[in-house]
Amino acid sequence: MSAGTAVDATKTVDAVRTGRRIEDVLDRLSATGDPAARAAAEELVQALMDFYGAGLARTLHLLSAPADRRPPGDPVAALLGDELVASLLVLHDLHPEDRATRIARALDTVREHDLDVVDFDESTGTLRLRAAAGGGCGCAGGGTTAQQAAEDALACFAPEVTVVEVLPAGTSREPALLQIGTRPGSRATAHPAPAHTP
Repeated sequence: MSAGTAVDATKTVDAVRTGRRIEDVLDRLSATGDPAARAAAEELVQALMDFYGAGLARTLHLLSAPADRRPPGDPVAALLGDELVASLLVLHDLHPEDRATRIARALDTVREHDLDVVDFDESTGTLRLRAAAGGGCGCAGGGTTAQQAAEDALACFAPEVTVVEVLPAGTSREPALLQIGTRPGSRATAHPAPAHTP
């Protein structure tokens, strides 16, 4: 969602009017005589209500936690670090953190895979990660691969990441370089030079 379509937090939403609007849409779908369309619409409404209801419940739970069980500092920090609440904030362009910070948050939730960011390609939505030495590419105890774990976490915190690539430890994305040198009385020769690992 772009900044131009972000939810206006100052706009008043009339709950009664919104409820009537939903009922009106369902009635119009019912009038078409297509029971499958009405059933699909009702299922969609229920799924959205479940999603937002769970988000509200989680928000209340986090904000009402005893002081000694809350993260120190800003009470909003607990909300930003929660996958469900963060996904709702991102969905409506309300999450105050930039993409790099949200990606770091997501990877922090899958620390057992020890992944480092290599780069992000905005044009394709591809995030390249590198497994740290001794970790990352295999399966964790629960059988989840590093790539799957990263994809799941990023879906909540940074949905603009649409493709995740996990490179093995020590892998470089740079191609091998050729050094061309000449010696007196000899033709130019090409020698491969090792790529530099960032």
